[in-house]
Amino acid sequence: MSDLKIIQTTVASAAKRRRWLRGWRGFWQGLLIGASLWLLALGCYKVFPIPFEIVLGTGVVGMLLLIAGFLHGWLRPMSLMETARWIDEQQKLQERLSTALEMADSPRGNWKDLLISDAAKHAGELNFRTLLPAHLPKASRWALLVLALGAGLGFIPEYRSKTFVQKQNETAVIKEAGKQISQLTRRELVQRPPALEKTKESLESIEELGNQLSKTPLTRSDALKELASAADKLKSEMKELGKNPALKPLERAAREPSRPGGNVPGELQKQIDSLQKSLANKGNDPEALDKLKNDLQKAQQAAAGMAGNNSPEANAAKQQLAQSLTSLAQQAQEMGIPLENLDAAIAALQANQSDLLMKDLNAALNDLEKLQQMAKTLQQLQQQAASKIGKDLAEQLKNGQAEAAQKTLEQMVAQLKQSNLSSDQIKKLLEEVSQALEPAGEYGKVKELLNSAVGQMKQGQKPAAAQSLAEAAKELENLLKQMGDAESLAATLAALEKAQMCVGTCQSWGTKPGTGSGKGGKPGRGVGTWADETGWLYYPEVTERWDNTGVIRPDVAARGLSDRGEGELSDALAPTKIKGQMNAGGPMPSITLKGVSIKGQSKVQYEEAVNAAQTDAQSALNQDQVPRAYQGAVKNYFDDLKE
Repeated sequence: MSDLKIIQTTVASAAKRRRWLRGWRGFWQGLLIGASLWLLALGCYKVFPIPFEIVLGTGVVGMLLLIAGFLHGWLRPMSLMETARWIDEQQKLQERLSTALEMADSPRGNWKDLLISDAAKHAGELNFRTLLPAHLPKASRWALLVLALGAGLGFIPEYRSKTFVQKQNETAVIKEAGKQISQLTRRELVQRPPALEKTKESLESIEELGNQLSKTPLTRSDALKELASAADKLKSEMKELGKNPALKPLERAAREPSRPGGNVPGELQKQIDSLQKSLANKGNDPEALDKLKNDLQKAQQAAAGMAGNNSPEANAAKQQLAQSLTSLAQQAQEMGIPLENLDAAIAALQANQSDLLMKDLNAALNDLEKLQQMAKTLQQLQQQAASKIGKDLAEQLKNGQAEAAQKTLEQMVAQLKQSNLSSDQIKKLLEEVSQALEPAGEYGKVKELLNSAVGQMKQGQKPAAAQSLAEAAKELENLLKQMGDAESLAATLAALEKAQMCVGTCQSWGTKPGTGSGKGGKPGRGVGTWADETGWLYYPEVTERWDNTGVIRPDVAARGLSDRGEGELSDALAPTKIKGQMNAGGPMPSITLKGVSIKGQSKVQYEEAVNAAQTDAQSALNQDQVPRAYQGAVKNYFDDLKE
């Protein structure tokens, strides 16, 4: 390598190292600036109620400044001549390297060769680790100090005034209430689409109000005004719906679902629908499932007693068991029961895997037992539901079972459309519809349509009668939809009232009002806990009585009105007794009570009892065992005994 090449390579390496070190210094300088901004924002957040997003934003800006500082130092170009002059200045080489680079393009000569040779000699002696040491710059110390201050500041709680904290809590409660209202209203719109356009518009306006509260919450007073206004509108609309007399029997039946002949409870219908969906096309005949289960149990017993050798008897038993299992699998398939474990058991039998055979048979038997239990439960629920539905149209209308009455009318329409309907069947239909005229009077136009159907059937006009009955069924369907609208409005109104309660009391949506646990508090609603009577200035405040019927506290045992528990009395208040003096054969000691004429004699002297009571009372008064509010009354009472 020539001397000029040595000089150029050395200077280029120095320039590269200087470039990286300059980027390293820029990195720490950027970190110092970014950390300072972040510390300033964090300090402001601890003192002033600024959004925490500002602190996060300054942290992101600090990271960007860190990268920008490094790129600013590393990307700035640095020429060889500039680096050579810097090396000459640092090493005091008297411009040897820079002059050699300047003379590189000049004509050759002895003086030039001597100059380049001398510069190459000094370039080879350079130590870049000493000349350009890698160390932490001064900015790094300040940057680490700022980061440490920020970390320490993070443990200091924020200062927030009570007013600001209250306002924040109110904003969070309003947002949560709006979100809950929006979700509940949307659920009502999806699950029970309104029949009336006015009801749909009202529910959509409530949903819009919920979205407004959840996204751009109002102040507490404004939110309460909006909620109250929306609730008043719903109440007005429910009142308008309630004016329809045809909805009265449906409303009455909805309020009394458990009375004999009442509507099928919604929970019962949900269970029936769920079981029917689970069974689907599977066998739902409990008796057939029971027979299949017994046959499968016999096959399981035969498999358990089957020998494991290859004797002719064992092979015959195995073949017979395989035929039995195949027949059971075919029966299950015909019943719509896919017993996969039974097919696996047949495969295990063919492969002579006795352990796997028994395991698959047990699994198939368990699956069959589950299906059998589901079928029995479904049958019981259907019988229970059938017992609650009226036996004919008149009873169904009387009990407010509009849905069942609608189905009955649809069945009558289908019968009237049959061409081979006998006169006895027509007479039976006519009698049933005639009996339903009186209870149908509560359903608006339904009675008029049924009356028309009766007249048309008497005249033999079956198509016209079928049309009248179909219109009556349609009218019942409309009434059911209006009743559904009323229920949707009621559910939405309940959500609005709960939102008003949450916003008014500044409580979260999930907070449930009820009795609290533990002691303390003012007299009022409770199920057996007493307030702590600390100090002698305790005066029980008279409050309105509460009705605690049905209130159950699983954490505290029930108590009477005056029961404080035996373990809660002070040791100084331990009960004492004055023993009476009884003689054998003498009269029984007794006292005279108001309204009781039985009298007796006592052998205990009156003075002895009074003195004992006065002594105990005075001791209690001296030891402050009696509240100050009652000390005067106690003292006066026992002073009167002396007289």
